[in-house]
Amino acid sequence: MAIHPIEYRYGNPEMKGLWTEDYRLRCLFRVEAALSRAEEEVGLIPPGSAALIEKAAETASPDRAKEIEDEIGHDMMAVVLAMAEVCPAGEWIHLGATSNDILDTATGLQIKASLDILEENVKRLLEVLLNISMANRKLVCAGRTHGQMAVPTTYGLRFAVWASEVARHLDRLREIRPRAAVGKMSGAVGTQAAYGPEGMKIQERVMELLELNSVDVSNQVVQRDRHAELICWMGLVASTLDKICVEIRTLQRTEIAEVEESFGSKQVGSSTMPHKRNPIKAEQVCGLARVVRAQIEPAMANIPLWDERDLTNSSCERVIFPEAFIMTDHLLRLTTRLLERLSIRKENVERNLTMLHGLNM
Repeated sequence: MAIHPIEYRYGNPEMKGLWTEDYRLRCLFRVEAALSRAEEEVGLIPPGSAALIEKAAETASPDRAKEIEDEIGHDMMAVVLAMAEVCPAGEWIHLGATSNDILDTATGLQIKASLDILEENVKRLLEVLLNISMANRKLVCAGRTHGQMAVPTTYGLRFAVWASEVARHLDRLREIRPRAAVGKMSGAVGTQAAYGPEGMKIQERVMELLELNSVDVSNQVVQRDRHAELICWMGLVASTLDKICVEIRTLQRTEIAEVEESFGSKQVGSSTMPHKRNPIKAEQVCGLARVVRAQIEPAMANIPLWDERDLTNSSCERVIFPEAFIMTDHLLRLTTRLLERLSIRKENVERNLTMLHGLNM
């Protein structure tokens, strides 16, 4: 039974697929396999063990891991046991690791794949905004301040301002990515003691195999300022999309009518007022932007964990990570589609520009 609207109403299957429980478990299997490979290379586990563990990572069942978790009440140990059941070298799985070595690194894999999608979507939105700006660079319109007509501007400038803001988000993403798509193998409380003198080499090799950045220093968990910074970035993106769509909604008011969302031939505007053509896509963006921004506070609250770790972030992140990534992806795609099909009604632009009979010129 579907409950959350992400399950049936919002989001793209590509991004949703990265935040399913099955995908998360597959990432955990991958991290365990990479750890075994690194440990075999430094002589910590017997030769040939890594190949067997890598095969188990491919064949182990996420469903079986869930069954075991229901029995024992520990998600990470359930992953180890599910792999061990199908692995002749099962006794070497997870050697020296603490749960968050695997969990946080698997989250890094999810973040990395998600950022690949978000970056492409931001680039596509930027391209659309620049195209609209260039196409309308000579379209003079009424500028407005405080909701009142001021002096003329152009539609090209309006869209160029938005494009510049989106370009800054792209720059920010490229700066944040190395800090957010990370993993670690620091062991209990972060000392790497259980890995022996090759601990740092093991960590760096695991991250090399997984194509993640290695943290410079850590206790038992990856520090949550990294994740909070990323969710703040998503809040910034959502706010820019909100700003764009607020303006579209304003300019689509009946008495202004300078722009208009696409409207399907069979689309219904209102159940009681059939003449209406409501800006429902822009309204959806504005509404869901609030949901993305709402993830910032819990992400910030996850930073001050007790001592070398506690578990308060875990339950919180199971909610906020999927919501933030899936909703941000959805908003980027929806805003881009809206803009690609946006109509600019030039006759109304001219009408409004001359409404004050030259006082605003």
